[in-house]
Amino acid sequence: MRGRLIVQSVTLVAEGVLVFVFANAPSLAASVTVMVFFSIFVQAAEGSTYGIVPYVNPPVTGSIAGIVGAGGNVGAVCFGLGFRQFEDEMKAFTLMGSCIIVSGLLSLFVCIKGHSGLVFGQDSDEVKKSRETTLQIPVPDEEANN
Repeated sequence: MRGRLIVQSVTLVAEGVLVFVFANAPSLAASVTVMVFFSIFVQAAEGSTYGIVPYVNPPVTGSIAGIVGAGGNVGAVCFGLGFRQFEDEMKAFTLMGSCIIVSGLLSLFVCIKGHSGLVFGQDSDEVKKSRETTLQIPVPDEEANN
């Protein structure tokens, strides 16, 4: 779980930084180039989010995935309203980039029951056992090779 949370945090922070870079791009070519990299990090952050979802509450994974998907639409509406309300687009980009970076930093503190977070918690015994059985490499049978 720690690796998933690290990827989540890194991709969100990089995504937020790229919003600031995009807002300050000096030319169309630079804007398009930054937008391509921004899009890559957006897709990576979305994928890492859905990689964490099944561990939140396994019996209701579908409901949680639906809430996460709806949250993306809510965010799009909020940022759209930000661009509509601010006369200066730079303020809207600053709001958007800041929110993304803060969410990336807050994801460092995510704790999921039974799993260790990046800052707090320990893995449960069940998680440790599953890791041991999952990562065991079978030893080849010498009699079968003869």
